[in-house]
Amino acid sequence: MDIISQLQEQLNEMSMLAVNTFGTLQRDAPPDRLSTSYPDPLNPNPNPKPEEDAKPQVQGQPGAAPAQAPGAPPQAQAQPPALDLAEQPKAMSHALVLAAKKFDALVAALPLSSEEDQLKRIEGLQAENEVVGLELQKQLEAAELELKQVEVLFNEATDNCINLKKPD
Repeated sequence: MDIISQLQEQLNEMSMLAVNTFGTLQRDAPPDRLSTSYPDPLNPNPNPKPEEDAKPQVQGQPGAAPAQAPGAPPQAQAQPPALDLAEQPKAMSHALVLAAKKFDALVAALPLSSEEDQLKRIEGLQAENEVVGLELQKQLEAAELELKQVEVLFNEATDNCINLKKPD
């Protein structure tokens, strides 16, 4: 893969990492209070009513599994491992920095040339493009000529087939 393609791939990777990092930071950021006149988003009901604490105990259906006591630990359930929200942004930013360093290394590996060298290279490429263009034009003209010949032969063949068949 040439160096320009590598630079494009690295830039795409950096863009993806940046978007994912910013999205993660935005998603995991704690809510911020805009004004003291608004309720706290983490605690929407700062003064809970005592009646809510004294809820009646609901008895389970007959034959159903017995309900757990309020202070008992919950039954073991298969849960995915918890993500460390403090470490994830650090890891993502580290990956972004590494990608930026790799991009810088690719840029440093670009060959340095003067403007005159670049203009000479462009002129050479344009001359090569002209030669290839003329060759393609000749091939196109030859193909069109061959197509006309095939059409003439096809018409002759169909005319001969029609003339051999006698009307009823």
